[in-house]
Amino acid sequence: MLRINPRTEQKIISYLLYFLTSIAIIVLIFILTVILKNGLPQLSLEFLTKNPADMGREGGILSTILATVFLTFIALLVATPLGVGTAIYLTEYTLEGRVTKIIRFGAECLAGIPSIIFGLFGFILFVNKLNFGWSILSGGLTLAFMILPTIIRTSEEAIKSVPMAYRLVSFSLGSTRWQTVTKVVLPSAIPGIVTGVILSIGRSIGETAAVIFTAGSALRMPTSIFSSSRTMAVHFYILAKEGVSMPKAYGTAAVLVISILAINLLTYYMMGRYIKKKS
Repeated sequence: MLRINPRTEQKIISYLLYFLTSIAIIVLIFILTVILKNGLPQLSLEFLTKNPADMGREGGILSTILATVFLTFIALLVATPLGVGTAIYLTEYTLEGRVTKIIRFGAECLAGIPSIIFGLFGFILFVNKLNFGWSILSGGLTLAFMILPTIIRTSEEAIKSVPMAYRLVSFSLGSTRWQTVTKVVLPSAIPGIVTGVILSIGRSIGETAAVIFTAGSALRMPTSIFSSSRTMAVHFYILAKEGVSMPKAYGTAAVLVISILAINLLTYYMMGRYIKKKS
């Protein structure tokens, strides 16, 4: 049997991984280049501060920006405490057993459900049964269920990564379990928890199927959480799918991409400062 020298094997694996990583980066750069090349020329103060007109052919995207912000805010407002609280319970307040396995299995099943199924669920429960109608509230609550598994899993792993010695020292000083969690564990786990929240923000901003079923696609300025409005992702989808205005569609996509990049960069910068301050 042919045996490969360990150093040669290591070089082959390193080159292979480098090649695969390069492909992923090239694909990402290509997507960003196409979107920004076609979308940046459409960006202007008028495009960002005016509402869509003539089915999106004219005007800007102000109402869609506000709808996206409100929808994402409601989703995070509901999902973050639920997700982090569940992660704290699984890691700090219960032993490994049937209950924890059921909760984790449920979270993993939720993570694998197609978004259009969440949309159908939100349509039946929030739009029809609870009579919220096609509204930002219905869309935000539906998105909260979608991003909940991500926040649970990332928060759980972040809390698990905190050394057990931190907890033992806290207990030895007479702290209660809740004091240990809030004063010792969570501050150390914040970077990992925030990472999960960032991923959830990206999914909320870019979601279309679930939002169309629950928040609707009305081209109007949202005046309350019970208003039906169109998010940027839905606006881009409709403009591109129906061929209403490809330049406007690319402009909307550019704003989406820039917004997500800005949120990621700002959050990682703040987390970097937080870690330096704590160390």
